[in-house]
Amino acid sequence: MWAVPDQPQVPPEIDGVMVPASVPGCVHTDLLAAGLIPDPYLDDNETGLAWIGRTDWAYETTFDRPSGEHTRLDLVCAGLDTVATITLNGVEVGRTENMHRGYRFEVTSLLRAEDNHLAVRFDSAYRYAEAQRDRLGDRPNAYPEPFQFIRKTACNFGWDWGPTLVTAGIWQGIGLHCWSVGRLAKVRPVVTVDGDTGRAEVHVDVERVADRPLTVRARLAGRHAEVILPAGQFSAVLTLTVHRPELWWPRGYGAPNLHDLTVTLHDDDGGTLDEWHRRIGFRSVRLDTTPDEHGAPFTLYVNEVPVFVRGVNWIPDDVFPNRVTRRRLAERFDQAEAAHVNLLRVWGGGRYESDDFYDLADERGLLVQQDFLFACAAYPEEEPFATEVAAEAVEQVIRLASHPSLVLWTGNNENIWGWHDWDWQAPLAGRSWGRGYYLDLLPGIVARLDPTRPYWPGSPWSGSETIHPNHPAYGTTHIWDVWNTDDYVKYREYLPRFVAEFGYQGPPAYATLRRALSDEPLAHDSPGMAHHQKAADGDRKLRRGLEAHLPEPRDFDDWHWLTQLNQARAVALGVEHFRSHRGRCMGTIVWQLNDCWPVTSWSAVDGDGRRKPLWYALRRAYADRLLTVQPRGAGLAVVAVNDGGRPWRGSTTVARLTLAGEPKAKTTVELDVPAYSAVTVALPDELTRPDDGRAELLVADPGDQAERAWWFFAEDRDVRWPAAAFDATVEPVDGGQRVRVTARTILRDVTLYPDRLNPSAEVDTALVTLLPGESATFTVRADAPLDVAALASRPVLRCVNDRQEDGSPG
Repeated sequence: MWAVPDQPQVPPEIDGVMVPASVPGCVHTDLLAAGLIPDPYLDDNETGLAWIGRTDWAYETTFDRPSGEHTRLDLVCAGLDTVATITLNGVEVGRTENMHRGYRFEVTSLLRAEDNHLAVRFDSAYRYAEAQRDRLGDRPNAYPEPFQFIRKTACNFGWDWGPTLVTAGIWQGIGLHCWSVGRLAKVRPVVTVDGDTGRAEVHVDVERVADRPLTVRARLAGRHAEVILPAGQFSAVLTLTVHRPELWWPRGYGAPNLHDLTVTLHDDDGGTLDEWHRRIGFRSVRLDTTPDEHGAPFTLYVNEVPVFVRGVNWIPDDVFPNRVTRRRLAERFDQAEAAHVNLLRVWGGGRYESDDFYDLADERGLLVQQDFLFACAAYPEEEPFATEVAAEAVEQVIRLASHPSLVLWTGNNENIWGWHDWDWQAPLAGRSWGRGYYLDLLPGIVARLDPTRPYWPGSPWSGSETIHPNHPAYGTTHIWDVWNTDDYVKYREYLPRFVAEFGYQGPPAYATLRRALSDEPLAHDSPGMAHHQKAADGDRKLRRGLEAHLPEPRDFDDWHWLTQLNQARAVALGVEHFRSHRGRCMGTIVWQLNDCWPVTSWSAVDGDGRRKPLWYALRRAYADRLLTVQPRGAGLAVVAVNDGGRPWRGSTTVARLTLAGEPKAKTTVELDVPAYSAVTVALPDELTRPDDGRAELLVADPGDQAERAWWFFAEDRDVRWPAAAFDATVEPVDGGQRVRVTARTILRDVTLYPDRLNPSAEVDTALVTLLPGESATFTVRADAPLDVAALASRPVLRCVNDRQEDGSPG
């Protein structure tokens, strides 16, 4: 791999240098592996590497012709990023302009026995996009980059959580496919369930180079089907019917049962020419959007059971996709499942996710919502984009149609909303902006090729062009005024039907910051911190949030702890509020699960894979059984939410206490919550009206049936906290250490940060509130024992009231 000559922006130490290339891969990772560029994720190196995206690159290799007799030899390119010209032995075989689709070129006649020369030249994505913008006329978007004028991962051009690192390269596999007579060009199973009957209609397209009969066979769950394709016929449908199949269920509703489906193509002598294999699942899925007295719902049904979506938004897990391995995906899925997530929304500014991603979702029963790749911009509908979008959509719908985890296609992210509310209409001046894609082209493709899955034109979308696209009472809604302009308690003013995006920022783990930044000292506004904060006025918004709720930070350690805590509090409040209205609201998708690099963002898991306090808060707020105290009218109520498959019956003690733990009022609430439902119980006035709101709290304790619910009558900044006092012991356990904290005073949101002592360290729980006399244990895992004294003191062990001037933990 090398930079095409005569480009003045290329540094002299790289100009003309041939660099070993990994395929799949990209220019950035190859240059990094060769030691020719610094890590673009560290400090502000991203800025100094901007020239890479404005440079033309070439990949070259030589190879011998494969042995054997083959009628056809095709060069198959699964993914080229993005504007590529492919030449073989000096002959141009094809050009590409779309990262999101694959290409196949016949090269039989061009191959020689030895020393074949293959070259793939990548023109600058910037130059292509800017030329298309100049040709078609500019269109508005959320960032000053031309990402909507090229079919490429939009967030490569920077986002409010991502770096501007415009990639190029052979990002998926490339190679020769040698075949004769015929091959399976497309296999598309359409799987349905009707009562006790499961049916798979397997649509098969065949490419031929021989004009003779071929046989297609399919096997599924002990059933067989066969179709003979006469000479000149290129397609067939094979139907396999399974009586009372084991259904595929999402996590929390049953087992995600999968069945092997194999399709083979045979010559007229019975020999096998080609084979296709997938694991499919029998399940039905539909959306209920029937208008009701509250507007119009957005309720997902799987196997005719309504599912409350406990979701997270998913962005590319790395800017450089070759680094996202199946093992890394499995780690993220582990984190999602452990937080009781049941749906991942693949956001429209990233990528159509990989086969590994979908295989893992299938196996684990995680639902997937896949956006088509349009985000936060007015997209042109002229050529070549209309043709490219259609081709990419067809390819991706066919590729993903066999996965039972995929339950919803979405036309775009925020573009219909943007057209309505983001001052786009005047600068567009009547030019196309994507409406035809979302309301015509894409729904038509899904209806034709994947008719068993629902399609929704956008996120957000109200279900009708006559209703505002982000109306919370209709369809899906995004709530971003909370982060941008309002306090997070405003979540309680919304009664949405389905929240597809909402979130709040917090910095990454301390060890992640220390790996990525060389700032000395670290400060909320030090150069590296500022560079790794991509949101507009992000630091100011973080401070505004703190001022509304928490004490003033005295140093960076306080700022880091309190902003992470505030992020966790904000999202948990929203989730608990929305879940408390289960039935009217039927889903929340938190922005966001993951990050693609070390950055201050809305994620629960940071760019190095470390769990932030938000993750622990999400695990509690998304638990199958949630007990929460919520405002109702002029008072308070206990709401028990049961998203498990069994009834929840038991007693809950609700007490108003002083901060010293002394009871002021108390009652017992009997709960009888059917499976997949919620029950609200109003609390009596003596519990909800404190004598001194700055010195009292409410706690609802359901015993071992769920976690306790807390209600504080004043904000932490105003509470008359006692100076935190506790006893801590540390003992070794297999693979780590156990920290036992016993409270001598109330301890609010006890959290350990063991990564401050060792980057490998992680803790099993966080955000634990203790009353005087109570204890909690924290299990820390690390690759080496940690300092015992440091584990039990600031800044490793934190709680809200550890900052009092008149005392210290000990």
